[in-house]
Amino acid sequence: MNDETSGVLDRVARSIGGLDAVERLAALSGSDFASVMLEVVRRRAARETPASVLRRYARDRFVQPGGTPWPSARRAEDLLLGCLPADTEMVTLAPLVPLGTHSALSTVSQHKVVTAVRACEVVADPTNALALEAALRRAGQPGSAGPAGQPGPEDSAGSAGSAGPARGTVRLAAIHRVVRAQRFPDGRSAHFSLFALVTAGRDQGSGRFERAALGEHLRFAVAALNAAGLRVQVALTPLSDPGERIVAAAAAELAAPEAAATMADVVTDRDRTAGRGYYRDVCFKVNALVGGEPTEIGDGGFTDWTARLLSNSKERLLISGYGLDRLAALLEDDPTPDDPTRG
Repeated sequence: MNDETSGVLDRVARSIGGLDAVERLAALSGSDFASVMLEVVRRRAARETPASVLRRYARDRFVQPGGTPWPSARRAEDLLLGCLPADTEMVTLAPLVPLGTHSALSTVSQHKVVTAVRACEVVADPTNALALEAALRRAGQPGSAGPAGQPGPEDSAGSAGSAGPARGTVRLAAIHRVVRAQRFPDGRSAHFSLFALVTAGRDQGSGRFERAALGEHLRFAVAALNAAGLRVQVALTPLSDPGERIVAAAAAELAAPEAAATMADVVTDRDRTAGRGYYRDVCFKVNALVGGEPTEIGDGGFTDWTARLLSNSKERLLISGYGLDRLAALLEDDPTPDDPTRG
């Protein structure tokens, strides 16, 4: 909590009986808290009129339409979908995830998330939601999508000695309009579209799962941006000694003669500071080179989310996300996409 937020809370708390009132509300059970807040918002909504709703619509950054033209956004979606591996399942995510999903998994401040009344919050990053779904499938439980009891698409090529992830690997993707609560300095929209991809599986030793999963994500990203007619830069950042070996293998694969059909400049970015503490072992950025300058389209890396969700240190998860509004803007040569940031 910053000083400004703390000052507002102190002022409001004095008007409702002090911080003890806030503590008592926070200590309520989920259902009791929802009951109280539903009555509060019912009373507040009853004070609104059609005219006041229209005024709010005209000035509220959370509810105004995005600026990316629909045909451009659809073209960007189709380019990514057209390069998605056949064994990756598209999931239609719910608009909400359980309360605390973003702060518990990815240490994002709750103040950057739009929180709902009924123990939920609006999705701010679809990779968090896909991680929950992947964890359910890895645990062998029926998730919100796919056949009940199935852990997810299985890779028949993942037998012993194969270069691919092992059987039981879960590969999921989603297109989702997300909302971020923080204010962006350039006044861009609070909501934008992301294409998210996750690969979840079990440690195979010697970084085999990590090398195979990272190769899949990078080949997809490079192929998609190549299909858009863009020159691509992949910036790999090792975050550990094992990460150094994974990065070396990924760079060698992208530079191999058989990878000539997917053109990318591969660099190692050891100076990257963003994402340290968020990602483990390896993180990466996928940039479009426009006039020789990199424009970030995608960001990803390995996280410990499924390991923590399933209380199993052998679980592995690679996530990546791509800004559809940014890609659409490049396709239309528009310098002002909605998507302000992915991280």
